[in-house]
Amino acid sequence: MQFPESWLREFCNPPLSTAELAETLTMAGLEVEALSPVAPPFSGVVVAQVLSIERHPNADRLNVCQVDVGTGSPLAIVCGAPNVRPGIKVPCALVGAALPPAKQGEPAFVIKLGQLRGVESQGMLCSARELKLSDAHGGLLELSGAAPIGVDLRAHLRLDDTIFTLKLTPNLAHCLSVHGVARELAALTGAELRAPSYPPVAVTHDTRLPVHVDAPDLCGRFSGRVVRGVNALAVTPQWMAERLARCGQRPVGPLVDISNYVMFESGQPSHIFDLDKIHGDLRVRWGRGGETISLLNGSTIEVDAGVGVIADDLQVESLAGIMGGEATSVGEGTRNVYVEAAFWWPQAVAGRSRRFNFTTDAGHRFERGVDAARTLDHVERITGLIIDICGGEAGPTYDRICAMPDRAPVTLRIERASRVIGMPVSQAECADVFNRLGLGFVEGDGTITITPPSWRFDLQTEEDLVEEVIRILGYSRLPDVPPLAAVTPRLPPAARQGLRRLRCLMVALDYQETVNFGFVEERWERELAGNADPIRLLNPIAAPLAVMRSSVLGSLLAVLKVNLARRAPRVRVFEIGRVFRRDSRVVDGERSVAGIDQPTRLGALAYGPADGLQWGAVERSVDFYDLKGDLEALLAPRIARFLPAEHPALHPGRSARIELDGRAIGWIGELHPRWRQGYELPQAPVMFEIDVESLSDRALPTHVPLAKQQTALRDVALIVDDAISHATLMKAIDTASSEGIVRSARLFDVYRPQRPTAELASGQRSLAVRLELRDDDATLTDERIDAAVKTLLDRLTADGVIVRLRG
Repeated sequence: MQFPESWLREFCNPPLSTAELAETLTMAGLEVEALSPVAPPFSGVVVAQVLSIERHPNADRLNVCQVDVGTGSPLAIVCGAPNVRPGIKVPCALVGAALPPAKQGEPAFVIKLGQLRGVESQGMLCSARELKLSDAHGGLLELSGAAPIGVDLRAHLRLDDTIFTLKLTPNLAHCLSVHGVARELAALTGAELRAPSYPPVAVTHDTRLPVHVDAPDLCGRFSGRVVRGVNALAVTPQWMAERLARCGQRPVGPLVDISNYVMFESGQPSHIFDLDKIHGDLRVRWGRGGETISLLNGSTIEVDAGVGVIADDLQVESLAGIMGGEATSVGEGTRNVYVEAAFWWPQAVAGRSRRFNFTTDAGHRFERGVDAARTLDHVERITGLIIDICGGEAGPTYDRICAMPDRAPVTLRIERASRVIGMPVSQAECADVFNRLGLGFVEGDGTITITPPSWRFDLQTEEDLVEEVIRILGYSRLPDVPPLAAVTPRLPPAARQGLRRLRCLMVALDYQETVNFGFVEERWERELAGNADPIRLLNPIAAPLAVMRSSVLGSLLAVLKVNLARRAPRVRVFEIGRVFRRDSRVVDGERSVAGIDQPTRLGALAYGPADGLQWGAVERSVDFYDLKGDLEALLAPRIARFLPAEHPALHPGRSARIELDGRAIGWIGELHPRWRQGYELPQAPVMFEIDVESLSDRALPTHVPLAKQQTALRDVALIVDDAISHATLMKAIDTASSEGIVRSARLFDVYRPQRPTAELASGQRSLAVRLELRDDDATLTDERIDAAVKTLLDRLTADGVIVRLRG
């Protein structure tokens, strides 16, 4: 909200400078976001009147004007403005005047006595653009006929003024007017508050417009009256036009300007209908499906049962509390009007205009709360201004009260106020605050109970009253007391690692972190996550980004494509971020959505050469085992299992499910060929995605004494079917040697002949495994070693494994 300082001081004028006034408002919660002068500095410009004009003898587009500047003798001034003519009053910069520079930072433009095409010019007639008052450059700035000649222009137009721009929070609806801000200022400073007067207008005819309020939950009070015989071609007074312009409102016409002026003055939006365009009675109701209305902003919208309207017997004429319709708008031919001021319930207006992608000053106020007790006063105020400016005759007022807001009393405990504020406050101080704010109250034993007035929608709880007390007393009174609470450092357990450590580990593994949106393309979810029912956004920032991601793989692929578009040969990136899944469970045999699960995932992608370009190794592309090694380094010292499995985004023969401590934590593999082709990638990247929570706990290093006995190694070659995986074989070896001296087994060679042999049939392969044996209590002998190996192999043979060679 913005307004000129001079208007505010008409209601309340404390002995404070502009800066002090802004500081007072800001410290009371009415943040002054900006202070800007109405006009830039200039001097030597006065009100002048053009007496006569003659054609310039040496220029077709210039005129020689005789101008009265109040000095007794007219000045000859050369002017080329298209609207110059005898009798008009305009700004005149005298010789020596300093005008605003054309560009910021340049020196002021000084008017000198000079000649234009051989004719002496004793000054300069000015446009609004030359004075930096506006961007209008269609000609000279024309002043009112009542402007006194020779008076300094800054004094006449009150240009030594400052525009205040307030940044108000939603609970300060009572400050969305100049009078509302003045009321707060009077409470803060103790200065006198001059309230606007609403003298009743004489009723000269009995014309009425029937109004039916069918929806009390939409409209709590409706006031209005008919004014006949207005002159819509009247000119808005200069003082009103200036104030509207300084409030950021462009003057439109006298009737519209009057309505806007009263809204800025007192905070009550209103609407003026062209009475002759209304068909029958007015009816206040909720909209109906299929009804449309052409609004004053030029758009045509369709309403429904969730939008309040004012309608006549034929059509919808206005969106209740938001904007009027084009069909009954006032114009140059308007002769009779209907003035309306109503109280619309905030919950009935809130969010309605944003449904149609626009906002209005009226809707902004009504959805925060407008004083329901003053609607009739505002009708009187608007009527008086209409008659003063446009003429006309007023009819009797109509005032229908359906349901007024309930103002429940709120009690403040003085002791609690002192505890919350952090300094002692007395009951007398609290009572003085409420008295200055105009809040009616009743005192009790250590309590004050107030009944919120009609203009305060924000006073609902005890905390609201506590805020009012310290706001008016001043935050500067709060003592500078250091906190007394004991500070106990709480370090996280050493076995738990945070996200920062995970990021450092990934960076140490030669990956770069990326940060992406949580909302993605629906195609990614369907193709890469196999999610046919993603969580949809009600209001996406862009049409493609319409769903929430349930996997980070799509985001990493998007980063890869961006890098490839910039010709990056090698890409290694990771992301730690949340994914969003429906938290579904089965209830009575049916699936029901219980909420949204938001786990954190770590995803990584590697593409291109396994290492940077170098002379010591042959260049090769990164593969599954490179990424598997990085993941094992990340999980160390914990050991994960990689089990062949299929994932929608990954190659069916080059992907695995990752298990840790018997629990699945993620996936790893090469991108599916279908998606490599679909996303137009030169080669397939390798990716993994794991649950961050599973990485939070890690095993701490423990002391293990060095073995005092030597380790014995034995190699065995085993013939197994292709259907038996490495993981299955290792599990069988672990089971067979669980009670012996075999400490570990490691696969070091795989042999599969090109054609079947006597030893290896079709569908079989030979696996070479190295066994590590040790007894920590005694030195192993060949007999014990051979016996342990024989026992292990016998158990494997019983499971269908053929022993090819032992050594």
